[in-house]
Amino acid sequence: MSKNNELVGIDIFSGAGGLSLGAVKAGISIPIAIEKDSNAAKTFKRNHPNALVITKDIANVNTKEFGIKEPFIVFGGPPCQGFSLSNSKTRNNTNGNNELYHHFVRFIAELKPKWFLFENVEGIVSYNQGKTVDLIHQNFEDLGYSTKYEVLKSSDYGVPQDRNRFILIGNKMGIDFHFPEKQNKRITVKEAISDLPKLSNGQMDEILPYKGTPSNYAKKMRGRSRRAKQNYVSKNNDLVIERYKHIKPGQNWKAIPDNLMINYKNKNNCHSGIYKRLNPDTPSVVISNYRKNMLIHPNQNRGLSVREAARIQSFPDNFIFEGSLMYIQQQIGNAVPPLLAEAIFKQIIRYDNK
Repeated sequence: MSKNNELVGIDIFSGAGGLSLGAVKAGISIPIAIEKDSNAAKTFKRNHPNALVITKDIANVNTKEFGIKEPFIVFGGPPCQGFSLSNSKTRNNTNGNNELYHHFVRFIAELKPKWFLFENVEGIVSYNQGKTVDLIHQNFEDLGYSTKYEVLKSSDYGVPQDRNRFILIGNKMGIDFHFPEKQNKRITVKEAISDLPKLSNGQMDEILPYKGTPSNYAKKMRGRSRRAKQNYVSKNNDLVIERYKHIKPGQNWKAIPDNLMINYKNKNNCHSGIYKRLNPDTPSVVISNYRKNMLIHPNQNRGLSVREAARIQSFPDNFIFEGSLMYIQQQIGNAVPPLLAEAIFKQIIRYDNK
């Protein structure tokens, strides 16, 4: 049985820290994180000030320098371009990012944690006709770990977003792990963001008052925050804003009149996530590329603000992102939703305490 002071985690490929935030909420301390991207590393440090954030290439990181032997858990998600279903041009066996997975395996072999968590895009399940997942299983079984994986939908765990993630859990105690049960209630976009400030295209306000009566989810995200921070909205040109006006909640680019789409040579190349206006009465679509895809606020003719996107990802309002607007948007879009992470880590701790 683990004692609370033994619950030490190491976050590799940490990004802004969505997994770590969930781990901390579950009761795990994070003394070390590794993230090569300087902007994401600054965000992680801002929100986890007691952690040592290593910004070197992971290939050059020596685990012996950590001074931590057999931590409770090591977790992370190597960059997933090689595994993603959404980008066929980079989805191949020679993609260099796939090699980063092997450094994850190295960390497990060298640190020998009781548990590990490996996350990635759902496309990894079908990648290379399923042989990739078989290889992952074999790699960790060879190291003495029992593994279990599922593709989890974030909206089943209190996140207002239908975002699927591949989660593989391993332990060296032979525990037959089962993932946490799904929650019955699904949080809608309206519940997630309706109390946030009304904004205009290109508005960049650091702090603004909340509005209206918050939902229970919004209250949870607010915590002790008195006002909404980082109300940053990308500036779209007049043509884009005109297109927004023709799109109703739940609709996408197909609702835009042809005369406003003449600069698209072939509209058949547009995927369903382009110019998508969020439906306030359901969880959000995936917001991974919400700036590039020009996702639209459910009832305002503009893109999502940083704080709105963070809410949809289940980052609390006191979580502050570092870097330029573009880099902040990338960090939010790339993150694992903290509420999903928290549910998984709590389940791991329950099994460890049995």
